[in-house]
Parts: sequence; C-alpha cells; structure tokens
Amino acid sequence: MRGMTSLPPLSVLDLSPIALGSTAGEALNQSRDLARHVEGLGFRRFWMAEHHNMPGVASAATAVALAHVAEGTSTIRIGAGGVMLPNHAPLVIAEQFGTLAAIHPGRIDLGVGRAPGTDQLTARALRRNLVGEIDHFPQDVVELIRWFEPSQPGQAVRAVPGEGLKVPVWILGSSLYGAQLAAALGLPYAFASHFAPGDLDQAAAIYRSQFKPGPEGAPPYFMPALTVIAADTDAEARFLATSLYQAFVNLRTGRAGPLPPPVEGFYEKLDPGARGMLDNALSCAVIGGPDTVRQGLEAFARRTRADELMITSQIFDHTGRKKSFDLVAEVAGQGAVLSDRVAVSA
Repeated sequence: MRGMTSLPPLSVLDLSPIALGSTAGEALNQSRDLARHVEGLGFRRFWMAEHHNMPGVASAATAVALAHVAEGTSTIRIGAGGVMLPNHAPLVIAEQFGTLAAIHPGRIDLGVGRAPGTDQLTARALRRNLVGEIDHFPQDVVELIRWFEPSQPGQAVRAVPGEGLKVPVWILGSSLYGAQLAAALGLPYAFASHFAPGDLDQAAAIYRSQFKPGPEGAPPYFMPALTVIAADTDAEARFLATSLYQAFVNLRTGRAGPLPPPVEGFYEKLDPGARGMLDNALSCAVIGGPDTVRQGLEAFARRTRADELMITSQIFDHTGRKKSFDLVAEVAGQGAVLSDRVAVSA
C-alpha cells in the first residue's frame, strides 16, 4: 500500500464514454466491466447520466444502460446521476426505476436533475413542447416520489412496478436552486462540481442550513462529484487528462464528438481563453500520481465536509480507466474506510 487516508465513502459516476474508433455497444460493455471492477474495490455506488445528441456518451437511455450494468454486478448500488426529469413524465420514470428495483431490490438509486442534458433543438425533439416543464420541476419531483409510495384504495393510476418500492430519490444540481429544493424536500443532494464547481461551497452551505427532514427523518446527505485521473506518476496522469481537456474544448466550441486519445502538450498549446475555461470547469479535478491524488481527495473532502464523494474519470483507454480507480481505492484505503462506516440507503 502506497498510503492510507481517512475519506468518506467513494462512488463512481460513469458517462459511458465512446472513445474515438469505438462504438456505443463497446462503451456500454466497458461500463458494465467497470462497474464490476469497482464493486470489487468496495465503491458504494455506480451511477450513469442522461445526455442526448452527444457522440461521445452512450448512456442516453439511462434506465436501459443501468439494467445492463446491474445484471453484471451483485452488490454495488446502481443509479441515475441523473435522469433529466423535464424530459419525461414522472410516471414513466417511476415505472422504469420501479422495474429496476423489482429486479434488483435494495440496490437502485434515482437522481433527478432539472437541466435538459442536451441542446435546445434536441430538447424540443425529446419533449415536443418546451413550455413550462422546467418550472414544474419541484412538482414533478414530488409526484415522482409519490409514485413509489404504496397505492391507496381506489387509486385510479398506479406505477407497476414501482409502487411501494421506496426507491431513494436524490436531487442533482450545479446551482443554488437544486440545493434549496433538496433542502426543502428533505432529500439527499449531489452536486456536479466535476464540471460546474462555481457554486459548490455556497450550495453546500445552503443545503445544510435550510434542510428540513422529510417524513422518515433522514438527516442531510451531501455528495459532490469530482474528476479524478490517477496514474503511476503526475506526468502520466496529466497526459491521460488531455483526452478530457479535448472533449471539454470540443463541447464548448460546438464540436462535440467521441472521446479523443491523449495528446502530449495539448493544454500548453491552448489559447488563454480555452485554458481559462478548462481551469474554471475543472478547478476541483484531482489529476496525478498516488500522493497527489491522496492529498487532493483529502483537501476536497475537508473543504466540502462531504458525506460521500462521487468520482468520474474520463480516460481514453479502458484499462487506464480501471487502473485509475485501482489507485484511488489504494490511496484511500477503500476497504478499511467502508468497513468502518454504517451504510445508508440514501
């Protein structure tokens, strides 16, 4: 062991990246393989995210992708990080995740977000009508939760499967709005600091200070996400990270595509504007060898007082991505950390 530290439980956010020259099917099979791998390392959750019209992301049909992953694992919690609720009727999502929970009881999470997860043209194709859906997000969340409650006598419409399964619902966000809503509803809250860290500290403070326990009395539970790219040396990790850098630049300049292979010196050759964009978007990222990763994770955990950390790792080579999680688990003393903590279903 290179070193051990004290960290909250660790989980994984997987965007099911389609690498250049690969296919969506290969990406989804690699996601399943990664989930099995991190399950063996003791990670608590494996979440996938809904994105549309993105050539580098294979998890658009999130519930279907999660079903594939869940069948390849046995103990790790599987969930959405998240479903973009304005794109869907709450009943449909309750049925989808109710089906997952019926097949894999006690293992399914449902994180929901307010953003479309795509561009406006694609959002229109998804929803047909863009009037008012985002403004209905709080009501939709409440409706979704109710579909998971036991049905009432005479109830005309029921979520089957879904009713009575109590699938844990999380609020996801990258702004203060999600923090306020999660606090008001007494729900666990995940923050997207892996790509939008600007409001991280204020969102965490608002969530904790305004939190009102729900009917079951659960305390606040905060899980921020961050990018971690670990390798044997700092230099190797920085090289691997250039795939992510290219993907960010391509996305922000309207040229989204498959995840590209790493390029030596890519960051150094960028113009100041692009460099500033990357520095801002990835200000919470931890990129380096084992000592750098350990120190970075410790600092982020202290800063956020997180109950759990969710790690994402966009690495071109699948073997390198698995190794990155190996190193994270090793420097975190993963097995010891999880055995000393009481698992929560939230």
